[in-house]
Amino acid sequence: MPDDFLPQELNVREWFERAEDDEKNARSILKHRDGTPNGVCFLSQQMSEKHLKAYLVARKRWFPKIHPIDKLLELCRDIDDSFNALKRDAVYLADFYVQTRYPGDYPEFTWPEAEQAYEAATRIKNFVLEKINN
Repeated sequence: MPDDFLPQELNVREWFERAEDDEKNARSILKHRDGTPNGVCFLSQQMSEKHLKAYLVARKRWFPKIHPIDKLLELCRDIDDSFNALKRDAVYLADFYVQTRYPGDYPEFTWPEAEQAYEAATRIKNFVLEKINN
C-alpha cells in the first residue's frame, strides 16, 4: 500500500471508542455551554470522521490519511451506495475540520450551528452502526 494509506492497526472497537470520546465532549459542551460552538463543530466533524473510518476498517478497506468527511463518504459509497443518504450531512460537516482550527478568514460558529453539526454527526453515527450491525 502507498505510504499515505493508514494501516489498520486500530480495530473497529477502538475507532468507536475514540468517536465516543468526541461525542461525550460535544454533548457536554452543548449541555453546559462550558465551551464554544466552534469546539462542538470540530468535535462533531471528528466524531463523523472516526465513525466512517470504523466502517471502512470493519469492511477491511484501506483508506488514505485524510480528514475530509466527503472524501471518506465516497470511499464508503464505493462499498455501499446507500451511504449517499449521508451526503448532505457530510457536506455540512466537511468544512469544520479547517474552519474551526484556523483563525482569520473563518467565522465563529453559533450555538444553533453547533447543534446542527452534532445532529448531523449523530445521524452519521447511527447510520454506520446500523450498517455494521447488519
